[in-house]
Amino acid sequence: MGLTFHYSGSFRKDASLEELIEEVKDIAEINGWPHHVFERRFPADGFGKDTFNDKIYGISFSPPGSEPVWLCFLSNGKLSAPHLLQFYGQTQHQDERKNLYLVSTKTQTAGVSTHKSVIDLLKYLDRKYLTGLKVYDEGQYWETGDEILLAEIFKRFDASLDIFGKALEMNERLPNESYEDYFRRILKGKGQSEH
Repeated sequence: MGLTFHYSGSFRKDASLEELIEEVKDIAEINGWPHHVFERRFPADGFGKDTFNDKIYGISFSPPGSEPVWLCFLSNGKLSAPHLLQFYGQTQHQDERKNLYLVSTKTQTAGVSTHKSVIDLLKYLDRKYLTGLKVYDEGQYWETGDEILLAEIFKRFDASLDIFGKALEMNERLPNESYEDYFRRILKGKGQSEH
């Protein structure tokens, strides 16, 4: 729960992964964002294939309050992340396989300016290094570029999280109540006396 952006796409075959890594590394270091560099060079013949090896290529960084931003790819050039490769890399089910290529980053507690900076960076990288990038931004900044709208959406998410947090504080889990039933009861707005 919290404001998130979701993204998918591929690395451009004619672009340089090492250049992307160095640019993002410099930006992360200037901003004091911890980062991690994975493999720096793609294998020679993996692009565009359905198959991939077990390595991650690219870089990730973590602005304060944000989940990691994964600028990581599989050997076939498609955006992914280590945890996605771990969970979905071996699946043969097409419905699950698409999750391998849908990366998400929650920026709710990082704030408006960090969210904006990360989305602006994605726009820049899209023009220079990526192809087929699709972004669904719950803050709508990717689509609109509207900072005022982004700030309003952050406020709404913050208010919703506050309300949910207060509901958790005011409603203890009942004896023998599953967590699923507990959350269902809270979301329906029923107090402890009702079940």
